Order: sequence, then structure tokens, then C-alpha cells
Amino acid sequence: VAPTTPICEVPSSAMTGTVVQMNCKETEGSPPSEYQWYKNGVALLEKTGTGSARAANITYTMNKKSGTLLFNTVTKNDTGEYFCEASNGIGLSQKCSVKRMQV
Repeated sequence: VAPTTPICEVPSSAMTGTVVQMNCKETEGSPPSEYQWYKNGVALLEKTGTGSARAANITYTMNKKSGTLLFNTVTKNDTGEYFCEASNGIGLSQKCSVKRMQV
């Protein structure tokens, strides 16, 4: 079963230095969907280990299985427009509407 449009939870604003978690979920897809977050239209990298992620100054953890995007400490650089995409290899992937977070 192809995924339906996911529900995205993105806070509209956050204080610098706080922990922010964004959630993305859709329940119709079978097999279960994997989730990809985007910021300003660019796919966010999944943080794997330390090397390249640290070099790229990545401040978040993205879990493709659960659809969570977790910022340990948000900075002004994290301000932007976020959306996520659900895909399970069947039918078209589905995106939620873009939501802006202001830090």
C-alpha cells in the first residue's frame, strides 16, 4: 500500500539552545514508510557515526524509521522551512506541507 500524506509536527518558533523534536508520521503505508526530512528544499543528511557528520557541523539526529528529527541545541542557523517525505517503495512518495521554524 502506498503511503498517505504524512503529518508533520514542526514548532513555529524555538529558543536558541533548546532541544527541539520534529515528528513525521503516516499510518497507511505497507510496508511501513521511511521518512526523509528536508530543510529549505534540501534533503537533510542522516547522521551516521562521527566523521563526516561532525565535519559538516550537523546538530541534529534524523531517524528515518520513526520519522523524528531531533535537535540537541537549536541555533539561529536552524531557522528555515521544513517538511518531510514518506516513502515505502510503493506508489509515489508523499510530502507534508512546508512549515517554517523561527529560532
